[in-house]
Amino acid sequence: MSCPVCGGESLRAYRPFCSKRCADIDLGKWLNGAYSVPSQDPEDIENALEEAERAHLSEENKPKTCH
Repeated sequence: MSCPVCGGESLRAYRPFCSKRCADIDLGKWLNGAYSVPSQDPEDIENALEEAERAHLSEENKPKTCH
């Protein structure tokens, strides 16, 4: 079995991964939402739109800094 992250040979201790590093990379993808399943549920879509609007308004209200 090959590692799903890098394609290397998996090790029993980290199966299906080849190392702790690849296991951590995969965990990071889960935690960041890279592995998500799209939903067609109208309630989920409405919640996502509300969350995006809140994030957008939050960005607009941040103080501007000059560089």
